[in-house]
Amino acid sequence: MFENLSEKLDRAFKLLKGQGYITEINVAETLKDVRKALLDADVSYKIARQFTEQVKEKAMGQNVLTSVSPGQLMVKIVHDELAGLMGGTQSELNLKGSPAIILVAGLQGSGKTTFSAKLANYLHTRRGRSPLLVACDVYRPAAIEQLRILGEQIGVDVFSDMESKDPVKIARRAIEYARDKGFNTVIIDTAGRLAIDEQMMHEIAEIKRTVNPQETLFVVDSMTGQDAVNTAKTFNDRLDFEGVVLTKLDGDTRGGAALTIRSVVNKPIKFVGIGEKMEALDVFYPERMADRILGMGDIVSLVERAQEQFDEEEARKLQKKIAKDQFNFNDFINQIKQIKKMGNVKDLMGMIPGMGKMLKDVEIGDDSFKSIEAIIGSMTPAERENPFLLNGNRRKRIAAGSGNDIQEVNRLIKQFDDTRKMMKMMTTGGAKQMAQQMKNAKRR
Repeated sequence: MFENLSEKLDRAFKLLKGQGYITEINVAETLKDVRKALLDADVSYKIARQFTEQVKEKAMGQNVLTSVSPGQLMVKIVHDELAGLMGGTQSELNLKGSPAIILVAGLQGSGKTTFSAKLANYLHTRRGRSPLLVACDVYRPAAIEQLRILGEQIGVDVFSDMESKDPVKIARRAIEYARDKGFNTVIIDTAGRLAIDEQMMHEIAEIKRTVNPQETLFVVDSMTGQDAVNTAKTFNDRLDFEGVVLTKLDGDTRGGAALTIRSVVNKPIKFVGIGEKMEALDVFYPERMADRILGMGDIVSLVERAQEQFDEEEARKLQKKIAKDQFNFNDFINQIKQIKKMGNVKDLMGMIPGMGKMLKDVEIGDDSFKSIEAIIGSMTPAERENPFLLNGNRRKRIAAGSGNDIQEVNRLIKQFDDTRKMMKMMTTGGAKQMAQQMKNAKRR
């Protein structure tokens, strides 16, 4: 996500490295590269020029404190302007209404149906809502079936009518059904087209007029760059939607849509899709995204994702097991499963300040865990429960069963053993002991 833009902005700021003060000349040189980086990221020329002019205006005349370098000051100014360009502050979803009605619109292929299911999952698991998904794409039976399958996957009911070809009537009946059955949120997935046409616009406008939703969300494929921005403007002129959803932001995207869509339609980005999994949906925070673009990481989002996946009671039980030196391979594999639920591993690592740059050319995916999972899966229940049973013969059998060589098995067991010892030391108050040992070592 934004890797090319981050790298080019980093190079631009290096022009100010070592400079004692900000001048019109060194600012102009830096901003020339900043503007080029934005254009390469598929930001329109007009917005890129306006952006750099605003940065220049704020940078000139700034007194550089002795503790702050010109480069650091420029990063701060660009950060604040990037956050402002993307909306400044996070925009809340309006869930007032009984039920609250959310209308999802967009072109075919933008990811509307998948987003609708992700949003239902988000509202159900993270916000404690009781959502009902509504299939109003009457032109594509595959879309209705897809929504039904996704609904089953996340445990959310789906309202559909395969006999009707009138999406307005389906939406109206779904809302009545939701009221009768006690659903407090209705998410309506509408039909898309390969291109904007009058029939499509009339239909979605008629659905909106009839159901009067609290939120109309426009879903756009961020990989289409400035085309996404232009499509958003056309939809907004007709629908006057409340917010934008950017999908496929984890793909091969240059980021222009995320950076400029707010300034073009004057509507906030509310969510971003960051993967195929149902959990891969993030609330959009402009300041956090600016942090990530500039290589500052996003620790807050990382912690929030962890809190969503890790149960407090389970964490307490695990802590007791670690303290008693009972942490085993079952616990270890459970932790891996929780991490995988948090999202793409490389994306998670990029949330740690400085890690994004270090991992730029490193391929890290869910496949990274396959070898570990295969090795642990080849252990017997007794071996997973009691790692001390793993003698040489057992390790050979595990290696053969998992398709790995014996060195890989030995390496994993050693890493597990080292991790367990460190976790026990930290859990039982050994951190103080370790600190004292380090002090003693320094004295020697």
